[in-house]
Amino acid sequence: MSNPQPLEEEVYDMSGARLALTLCVTKARKGSEADLDALERMFQQLGFESTMKRNPTAQQFQEELENFQQAMDARDDFISCAFVVLMAHGLEGRLKGEDEKMVELENLFEVLNNKNCRALRAKPKVYIVQACRGEHRDPGETVSGDDIVMVAKDSPQTIPTYTDTLHIYSTVEGYIAYRHDEEGSCFIQTLVDVFTERKGPILELLTEVTRRMAEAELIQEGKARKVNPEIQSTLRKRLYLQ
Repeated sequence: MSNPQPLEEEVYDMSGARLALTLCVTKARKGSEADLDALERMFQQLGFESTMKRNPTAQQFQEELENFQQAMDARDDFISCAFVVLMAHGLEGRLKGEDEKMVELENLFEVLNNKNCRALRAKPKVYIVQACRGEHRDPGETVSGDDIVMVAKDSPQTIPTYTDTLHIYSTVEGYIAYRHDEEGSCFIQTLVDVFTERKGPILELLTEVTRRMAEAELIQEGKARKVNPEIQSTLRKRLYLQ
């Protein structure tokens, strides 16, 4: 049997502009200002041009993202990557705008895909979603978990519509996301800590975020709860932010 070859390390070119858009409903979401402060600090440290919009309606979630895409496509300089942070109340696949109306996450994700955003074609697009994805609460189980490995195949001449994207959800499908009234959300605060204090490819950093969150005990309604993020990746290369 032949010896397995070590993986070649292909890395995204991060020498160009880095852009971030944060859309956050703060109304009836105590602690979100602490999350916005933490994200602003992180984006500054990682060299991002950051835009933050508070209390978008459902329609404004869509419009702000489309404006972001059009502004990128209109630029002459090289863009390396984009981060989009979406924070609101939500259900699976949907976010609630400030006007209580719902916007489909799928419609938001579509705006920056390889077909619709030329500036980000084959460039990494990272979505961070801090929202509930259902009503379930997790009391935790006493078992050891498995690693989730995601692999994306590469094609040289053309590129699939949905590659180079990373979706980072604060919780798994169907579950509640927790937020502290003053300190912000466990998810955003942990993610900012890891992204600013550690170096490594982003998927390894996210493994560390998941590990820390899995160890944390959250007390909600007097009961201990567990919460862990979920990561969906179609990245074709390693993404280093530091």
